[in-house]
Amino acid sequence: MKRWLLALVLAWTAHAFAQPAEHAKPGEGASCEAEETALEREMDLARSRGQMLRRRQLAETLAALRTRCHGTESQQSRTARIDKLEQEIRTLRSELERAEEQLRELRNERP
Repeated sequence: MKRWLLALVLAWTAHAFAQPAEHAKPGEGASCEAEETALEREMDLARSRGQMLRRRQLAETLAALRTRCHGTESQQSRTARIDKLEQEIRTLRSELERAEEQLRELRNERP
């Protein structure tokens, strides 16, 4: 199941980057929303498993999807983008600290 979903996400990513945002067709809204929801679920799952790289890749795929689906409507102000990136950095640092703590605990365990 995971391989199938990963293949789907990778195929969609390649397709999204191959098509400019201005070519998004009307009526794709429902499809875009479903894909957004699926990607957000996958991001939550990756985050819960400590898969930071996978979560980041899914976030990039989600951003590309939103650009393709919403075109210029979804463009955020510079300040909003800065805030979003700062929040993402805080989240990634938190995940990194948790992973480092787990590594320390494993190293300190007696075999």
